[in-house]
Amino acid sequence: MTGLSVVERPVDRFAPTRSEPVKLWFCPNDELTPGIAAILATHWLDEHEQEIASRFLFERDRRQYLVAHTLVRRVLALESGVPEAEAVIWRSSRGRPFLQKPVEGLPRGGRELDFNLSHAHGHNFLGVVRRHRIGVDVERLDRGDQGFDAIVETFAPEEQQWVARAAAGRPRDRRVLRLWTLKEAYSKARGLGLGLPFDSFAFTLAEDRGVLGFRPPETESALPWRFLELEPVPDVLAAVAVAADTDVPPVFHLHHGFPWDRGAPRLLALPEPVPVVMAA
Repeated sequence: MTGLSVVERPVDRFAPTRSEPVKLWFCPNDELTPGIAAILATHWLDEHEQEIASRFLFERDRRQYLVAHTLVRRVLALESGVPEAEAVIWRSSRGRPFLQKPVEGLPRGGRELDFNLSHAHGHNFLGVVRRHRIGVDVERLDRGDQGFDAIVETFAPEEQQWVARAAAGRPRDRRVLRLWTLKEAYSKARGLGLGLPFDSFAFTLAEDRGVLGFRPPETESALPWRFLELEPVPDVLAAVAVAADTDVPPVFHLHHGFPWDRGAPRLLALPEPVPVVMAA
């Protein structure tokens, strides 16, 4: 034996074992058959979720709800260590869902875990982050004429002008949905949803993909944000908003499909914080 001694230090059960990246899941409904989705929902969803699922008149809407919410519980189980059926999910006064943390902390470590869900016409998009808040949104470009003109009217004047400069049809529709998904993601990250007027903040976008500038609402201090635009499958647009944090590893982890296991994700570079453009 040598004269070396080992000094044991107390372990903080609430501290994650490593800095966690932002994690994303894109899951089409087809990843779960209707029968499997129904079985998982029976065992995992709570009474409130089961009651909501029973209200849907059309089977396609019920299936969308079941796949989306079983996806949430499966991912939360993988990330937090709380079993699917034991996770307690509560909603703020504005309807934003949160995972109720056990008093003793999350089994997989850490004090915080935030998530956000979006689904649209057969596609589900979920984001998880260990620090701050995350907001996500997903939309289908092939949704037909479903109020694009009305959507544009909710945008800031400079955004309306940018949309109008695109050729009519799909090029213009794409600009509309790029802005819409980013605005939804940001407002959900703020916990305000549609309670935040969409003309109170504005994005400056690159021609193809990427956020060049961001004008925040006057009610918010100029905090740095990171925004990510994705097209996980053709004609499905998604956006992510997350507060900038130097402690987060410089990648997103993007998983495709229903997470039966911890399959290797696709790694995406974490965008730089977006320059803030103050109102004139």
